[in-house]
Amino acid sequence: MWGAPGAPAPKKRRNGGLVAAVLVAALVAGGIGGGIGFWAANRSDTNSTTVSASGDPEALNRKPTSVSGIAQKALPSVVTIEAQGATGEGGTGTGFVYDKQGHILTNNHVVASAAQGGKLTATFSNGKKYDAEVIGRAQGYDVAVIKLKNPSDANLVPLPLGKSANVQVGDATIAIGAPFGLSGTVTTGIISAKNRPVASSDGGGATPSYMSALQTDASINPGNSGGPLMDASGSVIGINSAIQSAGNGGGGFGGESQQSGSIGLGFAIPIDQAKRVADDLIKKGQPVYPQIGAQVLMRDTGDGATIPQNGGADGSAAITPNGPADKAGLKPGDTITKLDNTVIDSGPTLISTIYQHKPGDKVTLTYKRGGKEHTAQVTLGQRTGDK
Repeated sequence: MWGAPGAPAPKKRRNGGLVAAVLVAALVAGGIGGGIGFWAANRSDTNSTTVSASGDPEALNRKPTSVSGIAQKALPSVVTIEAQGATGEGGTGTGFVYDKQGHILTNNHVVASAAQGGKLTATFSNGKKYDAEVIGRAQGYDVAVIKLKNPSDANLVPLPLGKSANVQVGDATIAIGAPFGLSGTVTTGIISAKNRPVASSDGGGATPSYMSALQTDASINPGNSGGPLMDASGSVIGINSAIQSAGNGGGGFGGESQQSGSIGLGFAIPIDQAKRVADDLIKKGQPVYPQIGAQVLMRDTGDGATIPQNGGADGSAAITPNGPADKAGLKPGDTITKLDNTVIDSGPTLISTIYQHKPGDKVTLTYKRGGKEHTAQVTLGQRTGDK
């Protein structure tokens, strides 16, 4: 794919010359190797040049705060999840121990195939496998909570949760997961960006999820989904959820064989948001979404998120009567360009930014109407459940 289009084919004579040159080089190398071998065999072996390593543990830097130390502590709390639907479809992903009651935090797209009458298992690093059940799923957030059915003999040590709000670009990251089914894989990198608007999908026609993601260059691949992204202290700062792929343009990654591998652009759901969603799922069994009570166009224009003049195809209104946007004075045709200090360049960016908040939060929207800029304070409403 990197060849110049229309370039003339190499002449056969040059191909032959290239092969000959390679063969000659191989023969020369072989001859030199044979000569050295003969010379060494006829020398006395009393003067060995081999140097033995001291094996000093301190030099290996396996302190608790090292990558090795963090990995050894975290691996027993990370599980490989196998999900199989009622008709046999499924895949492999990752999760981690959320609490001592046996709740495991992961991605929705990891367990979705097993949510309706399928089979779900979680395997720990010691090889012990447990049947599990879905406690709650949030499609829009791509977060799910499952629970071990019989965790009496399981070693349930919850991973410590950090503060994703405190993360800075350049911070070190550690990712643990089961890429392509290879459980217990540890990779490292940095936070290469934050507040990255990402709309992801598993490629199967499911409802997209939206996140204002932590971007990392830690090598993560299909099967890393739902695994922890940790900081240099060993605290979870995000849930690995999506990758940008040179092969398919990006998307979620469970255990799907059609997915391409890492190109150094991985995205994680900030743990501050994921924790709030997980607690709702455990308490209510359903997700709770903040909303402004207005539809927006989803095409990426780069100019903002525009409220359509007409409502949805299902007959719903562009602005919910008496909803947050209506109360704040927004109208069909308005284009939202900022939420607080965050620039809004599209509908997905607006949604992912709203999802960082919780219902009841007050935000300031900047919008354009008739070429003029206006601001309005909006108290976010809520929607319960996926639809």
